[in-house]
Amino acid sequence: MRLPARRLLPATALTAASALLTGCFTGTQQATDDSGPGGKRIRVAMLQPPRSGLSPLSDDAFKLSRWSTAETLVKLDREGDARPALATEWKQSGRTWTFSLRDGVTFHDGTKLTPEAVVRALTEAATASPKPRILDGVDLTAKADGEKVTVTTATEDPLVPQRLSSPQLAILAAKAYRGKTVNPVGAGTGPFELTKVTGTSSATLDRYDGYWGGKAESPGIDVKFVPDGTARAAALRSGEADIVEAIPVSQAAVLDQDLVTEVPMPRTNTLYLNTGKGAFKDPAIRAAARAAIDAESIVKGVYEGRADVAKGLLGPALPWAAELRTPVERAEPGDPAGKTVTIGTYTDRSEMPEAAAALQQQLQKAGFKVKLDVREYANIESDALAGRFDAFVLSRATVLDSGDPAAYLYSDFASQGTFNLSHLKDPEVDKALKKATDTPVGDARRKAIAEAEAAVLATDAAVPMLHERVIQGDAAGVVNAAHDPRERELVTADTYVK
Repeated sequence: MRLPARRLLPATALTAASALLTGCFTGTQQATDDSGPGGKRIRVAMLQPPRSGLSPLSDDAFKLSRWSTAETLVKLDREGDARPALATEWKQSGRTWTFSLRDGVTFHDGTKLTPEAVVRALTEAATASPKPRILDGVDLTAKADGEKVTVTTATEDPLVPQRLSSPQLAILAAKAYRGKTVNPVGAGTGPFELTKVTGTSSATLDRYDGYWGGKAESPGIDVKFVPDGTARAAALRSGEADIVEAIPVSQAAVLDQDLVTEVPMPRTNTLYLNTGKGAFKDPAIRAAARAAIDAESIVKGVYEGRADVAKGLLGPALPWAAELRTPVERAEPGDPAGKTVTIGTYTDRSEMPEAAAALQQQLQKAGFKVKLDVREYANIESDALAGRFDAFVLSRATVLDSGDPAAYLYSDFASQGTFNLSHLKDPEVDKALKKATDTPVGDARRKAIAEAEAAVLATDAAVPMLHERVIQGDAAGVVNAAHDPRERELVTADTYVK
């Protein structure tokens, strides 16, 4: 089937969008440093502004990770296996894991990485309210043991190293934890030091010459938060930004294709249905919504073919999921006639309002009466978590935290999950999720995860529609920018601008 024509950005829109960035990078591009090939600072246009003052205990942690300023004990390789970072090795003994720390690491304030510093950071995360989602359902304690750190969980947990790779468990200097909030400015261990944050508009990072892994190629990073997707695309076209994340699919064709990289990612666009109250408390009405949704038309009409139709919650970035997936027995659709529902979504990803509008039409055709509530994510998340919508359209990373989807499934669908937008409380789902969480890493765990996915899908609490792709823009002079499906890396020590 022929795809719809791509929408081009008119010159007047380009001028207006570009104006949003005018002045934000002024002068920074001319900075030079003769000590390496990267004599210019890197100008980055980011999608979402900070939600929690760049606290690593929130989703802001992934910004700190993408700027290479905050680091974790462990990192993940492409396959999702744990590899050394601030910790060089580890071993398990029942419920306890022992980690050896890397020598010669200093925080950006000059203090040394010590077992006590690691324990402080992990304890702050483990006792936070709410906890970082990687610790959903996990009771974790950390103690200094000579020059090493021990991490103990209430029950034996095969995923402790992978959990500790989450940017939300970054290790920061003691100064970061003074007061009621966590302040990452000048407190990381990475190749770039966060030196200034200007509210929700910009951030500045300078090269940290004492980095344990060697001096970064670029002298620094200048970040501008640009929620408007048209403005981000315009910044790349006009040369005002060097790296642009999350280019909207509607703007991808406008750009020089040599500057655009598209990477399949473990991110699913899902319609979460509120099972706790309202119309979708009835399984038959949830089934009617699921039956009414035509995901293929949304992929073609909204995403212009730059996405994959979902067969389940886990997409092509996890090929084993399709191999293990089995048919799911669901409720028969009921009659939605006269049922009024409100769907919430957000403007930060430009495709989301369009996807919600398409869903509105599809559900209305099936007999629902549908209202939309669309806002910036920072202004709508609390209402979504509180269950104030009948349904919510969300673009959700499925292995963002640990490289393992069990944590995402637990967070989103367990009775005690902290991101349970569906307000699902189902004993069979909880049982399947616990089995997936407790099973050792390997084939048996993957099978248990597939079974947990099937248990969730059987409830129709969530209707997976499509799996997204990363669309990133890199200016012609950019060298070694990261293209990371997990959205943990963007600018690394090896990244520079010619």
